[in-house]
Amino acid sequence: MSDAVVPDLIERMLEAGFYPHGVREPVELIQTHVSYVLLTGEFAYKVKKSVNFGFLDYSTLEKREHFCRQELEMNKRGAPELYLEVLPISQDNGKFVLGGSGEAVEYVLKMRQFPQDVLLSEMFEHGRLTEAQMEELGRVVALYHANAQSSDLIRSFGEVAQVRQAIDENYEQTTKYIGGPQSQAQYDETKHYTDSFFDERSQLFSSRIQNNFIRECHGDLHLRNICLWQDKILLFDCIEFNEPFRFVDVMYDVAFTVMDLQARQCPEFGNAFLNTYVEQTGDWEGLQVLPLYLSRQAYVRAKVTSFLLDDPGVPAQVKEEAKATAADYYKLAWEYTKPHQGRLILMSGLSGSGKSTTAKHLARKLDAIVIRSDAVRKHLGGIALSERGGDELYTPEMTQKTYDRLLQLGVMLASQGFTVILDAKYDRTDLRMNAIDMADFQQIPLQIIHCNAPIEVLKERLQQRRGDIADATADLLESQIAASDAFTPAEQPYVRSLDTSQPIAAQLTKI
Repeated sequence: MSDAVVPDLIERMLEAGFYPHGVREPVELIQTHVSYVLLTGEFAYKVKKSVNFGFLDYSTLEKREHFCRQELEMNKRGAPELYLEVLPISQDNGKFVLGGSGEAVEYVLKMRQFPQDVLLSEMFEHGRLTEAQMEELGRVVALYHANAQSSDLIRSFGEVAQVRQAIDENYEQTTKYIGGPQSQAQYDETKHYTDSFFDERSQLFSSRIQNNFIRECHGDLHLRNICLWQDKILLFDCIEFNEPFRFVDVMYDVAFTVMDLQARQCPEFGNAFLNTYVEQTGDWEGLQVLPLYLSRQAYVRAKVTSFLLDDPGVPAQVKEEAKATAADYYKLAWEYTKPHQGRLILMSGLSGSGKSTTAKHLARKLDAIVIRSDAVRKHLGGIALSERGGDELYTPEMTQKTYDRLLQLGVMLASQGFTVILDAKYDRTDLRMNAIDMADFQQIPLQIIHCNAPIEVLKERLQQRRGDIADATADLLESQIAASDAFTPAEQPYVRSLDTSQPIAAQLTKI
């Protein structure tokens, strides 16, 4: 269908009589640079424009049909309730007919319409988004990635040359904005970081491929493409038109959401989402590539916003706003490349002493990664986090393996600039001293936060615990007390004690 005919079709689709069902008048039209979306009340209809941007090609009827069907199938992964069917549009005596039996002149994607105020972006803007919902999003995205396809072809997109090509292209397309929203120094330093990352860390990319973390992902996972509809989080509008944009490391998707929240000045929500995701997947090693993808996603937002500065149809005031927005994203992309001093925080205390609650509170304030021994133990044992572990999960050998893995992950991430909280009992001197010695050897600052509360409080907490991955019960407290080692003089300088039966915020501020 020619560009001249498309507006004729859209004019017809704005009429209530075009549809075989009742509509809410007037039919509303939303137009983007690649599609027309018509809102009828119960249903939304998307018509792809006849455009070719190189990375996106809808220039023929055959391609538009193909990508309509591709969009339908791919979005059923994250939002099956929203994506319904692809319908042909034919012409009968010069009139456009939806779902007609004649020769198709266009194709349309039919979707369930939902109110805009259920978008996570809208919920955030109106103060209705919660930390608990961000934790649930972490679980939803973890399951989405667990079910995502992979193959030799898909994994090949994780090779350095493939990843680097897309990032280098961003730099090439934004040199014209240096001296405008982008500074020369920021440009040079951001590019130097990614160049060095690719040159020095090729083995990291190889391990991501070998461990099957390159999958058919969403590709555009920001808050405007996530909604909470009918009490369920749905991921929609994934990238259907370009394989390199969706055959990516799972951390590429995760980074988009985290970056979006940090750009909105809400790192606490990003931290809640990220920690839940990595705990569910056990992919703490993937955090090593996170800074690269955080910078990439911020840079892409800067680039796309910068393009508005070249559009003669954009009003001057809008261009000024776009310039400021682009500048903020360029700065954020640069900030992600800056080195940070990592550190380790060991939680210590009996079951029910408030270690995990305190660790979560600290993580939100420090933007720290929390690694819980309960999660590490179950990942090592190959059981779901929600499943109760048997005796084989709590042998001395498995406990040692769990603490070894905890420390290995903590040192790896802290040495790369993360603040890492290891959430475990750390009730034995040898376990604590092993961490202290390793941190000292790696020149990583370390602190031990010892949580305690009256025994009656511990028992009550454990008896009331519901829906947590920890398996400990109140009857284990006596044996835990008997097996715990007091802090030695060598450990005391690292230890700060916390009475979790009292408000913890003020105590943590002093720490």
